[in-house]
Amino acid sequence: MAAMNIAQLRLNNQRITDSFFTQPADVVAHLGAMQAQDYTMSKWAVGARIPGATEESIENAINEGKIVRTHILRPTWHLVAAQDIRWMLALTAPHVQQLVAYMYRQLELNGALLNQTADLIAKALEGNNHLTRAELMTELNKAGIPTNDLRASHLMFHAELNAIVCNGRMKGKQITYALMDERIPLTALISREEALGQLAKRYFMSHGPATLPDFVWWSGLKVTDARAGLEMVKSQLVSEKINEQVYWMPNDLPTAAPDTLHLLPAFDEFMVSYKDRTASLATNHHPAAITSNGIFKPIVVVNGKVEGLWKRTIKKETVQVETTFFETSQTEHPLFKTAVEKYTQFLGKQPK
Repeated sequence: MAAMNIAQLRLNNQRITDSFFTQPADVVAHLGAMQAQDYTMSKWAVGARIPGATEESIENAINEGKIVRTHILRPTWHLVAAQDIRWMLALTAPHVQQLVAYMYRQLELNGALLNQTADLIAKALEGNNHLTRAELMTELNKAGIPTNDLRASHLMFHAELNAIVCNGRMKGKQITYALMDERIPLTALISREEALGQLAKRYFMSHGPATLPDFVWWSGLKVTDARAGLEMVKSQLVSEKINEQVYWMPNDLPTAAPDTLHLLPAFDEFMVSYKDRTASLATNHHPAAITSNGIFKPIVVVNGKVEGLWKRTIKKETVQVETTFFETSQTEHPLFKTAVEKYTQFLGKQPK
């Protein structure tokens, strides 16, 4: 495996190319978890891995509870398959809680207050009552609990990490919360050791070729835990050393596609899930694609390399895709029109 092929192999292993998936939840389960703070773009991240997918089909899977959108792995939103949410949350939530403990103290959110608000939130949501964050904060305000500044987001954050709430059905264009126990069927928890192995397996089987530092970054785990997880599944993987880095991947890694062009969304796993992104993104283009405050922009990927950026403008029944290329324009590439059509069809629109 040449270093040049790492990015192309990741395209196939993440099933951006040569995908056999038909169901949104299967895509999310394959990848383990998909970063999703940009809700609109996260739907395209799933849809880009399903031939003929539509935005409606992805949102239906989320509304039906087949896919869960919540905080997990790191202090940010992710999509997780319903059958995986409980064991994964049990593994990663304690560490994420440690990372946000400082903000809890700054906002004067002690344990007693967090427990009180969690009880009030749960009561308000009982009976499959799906409410927006604003509606839930109104209930807390009635109980005399201030929810100004950053308190509201951290109160909901705490409730998510404790498996009390997760996303509910969309209310128009507004995101809602629901009780996890009412929305997601109970599943048997596994031991922490089993969970470490399972998370490592999901990552390297879907994201490989990848390194241990990549897994540490993606999972949010401590290095010792991440290494322990990798040790448990090494026998199911193969490795190769390139430029002093050991890359792990499945035995049956899909062959790299010869010629590809994709419009990938902001925060796509192809870019965000690796600590070292130089296989796909040239160092001199890094500031353009990823801002200093960690915003990952929508990218044009040609044969595994990030060649530029794109943005959309929706007007009634049409969508216009505008591009900015780092060096050479790819709009005349024979696959560029196909990529634009794939995205506009996903939205149920016509290209402009």
